[in-house]
Amino acid sequence: MSDASERDVTRRTLLAAERTWLAWWRSAIAATAAAVAVGGVVPQLVDGSRTPYVVLGAGYAALAIAVFVGAGRRQARLVETLDDGGYEPVSSRWVLGLTAAGALLALGTFAAIVLT
Repeated sequence: MSDASERDVTRRTLLAAERTWLAWWRSAIAATAAAVAVGGVVPQLVDGSRTPYVVLGAGYAALAIAVFVGAGRRQARLVETLDDGGYEPVSSRWVLGLTAAGALLALGTFAAIVLT
């Protein structure tokens, strides 16, 4: 492979990693919006207990923080690994943790909507 084509492959790989990092950011921003909506706006609109919505909003905020931090750490590790010519997949524990947190928050939101 020529130097030019190697540089092109490296450039495309780094750009793909950057797009993935931005996708993580979009997900974290969406979780932040959910935190504001569920924990800040909905409690002002409901009659009855506001506590479940505030707790859920805090959960969405915690999820957003985890995704923001995870995105930064992932991007830094990935760029370092790519610079060394390797690749590091996302930790299966990290994927399971974020998936479980998202599912629990969705289930809690569903329950809060149905039960109130």
